[in-house]
Amino acid sequence: QVQLVESGGGLVQAGESLRLTCTAATKNFVYYDMGWYRQAPGKQRDLVATITSEGDTNYADFAKGRFTISRDNTKNAAYLQMNSLIPEDTAVYYCNAVRVKGLVDHWGQGTQVTVSS
Repeated sequence: QVQLVESGGGLVQAGESLRLTCTAATKNFVYYDMGWYRQAPGKQRDLVATITSEGDTNYADFAKGRFTISRDNTKNAAYLQMNSLIPEDTAVYYCNAVRVKGLVDHWGQGTQVTVSS
């Protein structure tokens, strides 16, 4: 099991940047694939980006070129650097963890990101 805590959300203007942090409470962080998802009001939860235990990354089309996912195994942390934010990025952003060869998704409580025009 792993407990996840997101931080770094807030209110910013369009064009600005934000960096989200996901801290994982586990002794086996290196064995987890990590991901960021987001859910806007009235919308389903969508994948933003993922990073495997080996460091391979994948991005949703809307995130390519603007967002960067990374991880620091020495700090049990995953990050999402968001640049050139637009109002459409407004959502609750959730951290996700899945152990390699595991079947259970672990979720944080989310952090609100609001981008004004």
